[in-house]
Amino acid sequence: MSAQDRHSRGYSVPTGRPYALKELQAKLGTLGDRVQDLYEGAHPSEYDGIADALYTAFQTASALAPSKSYTGCPIHPNGALDPEAPEGWGRCLLCNDRRRKGLRGRGGAPAAAPAPEQRRLGYPVPEPPYTLEGLRLYLRTLDEWRFHLTIGSPDEEFVRVADDLHRAFIVARELSRPRNPSGCAEHPGAPMDLDAPPGEACIFCAGRKRREQRSAQTPEMLPRIRRGERRQLQRRFERPPG
Repeated sequence: MSAQDRHSRGYSVPTGRPYALKELQAKLGTLGDRVQDLYEGAHPSEYDGIADALYTAFQTASALAPSKSYTGCPIHPNGALDPEAPEGWGRCLLCNDRRRKGLRGRGGAPAAAPAPEQRRLGYPVPEPPYTLEGLRLYLRTLDEWRFHLTIGSPDEEFVRVADDLHRAFIVARELSRPRNPSGCAEHPGAPMDLDAPPGEACIFCAGRKRREQRSAQTPEMLPRIRRGERRQLQRRFERPPG
């Protein structure tokens, strides 16, 4: 809808938009400066506060934008989710059932095309790898968008800002997770055994391996004592005299 059409129909600014927009612009301005202070190899804890701030800004932006659909499907925006959606398909259960059966939609139209990007609760999730440079790129894009946002901006611009903020939040959240210096997929934040051979540095896995090796060994059985006989035990210490 153009600005002229909105004014001709008596368009009014949604309640709370001026305050929320001012709050969003202030949050985006401080986020860019905080990300610029980071460096490659920064400790994951340095990303914690940035991830929290990005999520708070995302919540503000999502409140300014229209509600998202759970499925990301234009035909069934609030339909059921497909728990076993194949890779490259959308999350809409109804459309995926049509694809599996080779059926067509209403009026002979094919089933809706799969979503081009994975979404959670309607918001996009970027593909890995997650890097500091990628986070800075999202923040630069958002910094450009915030200068063009006004209380009369179309809904599509607020949707775009909310999507980019969600992408930036996912990247910052993944960068805030513990690193995996040991190379262990089961215990990524485990301490390392510096004397272990390559590929076995995880101290938890090394301890479990040693316990399994001990349990696999055949226990030494003591000789069976017949009834009436006494077991001869070797004393570790001499009996005191007297």
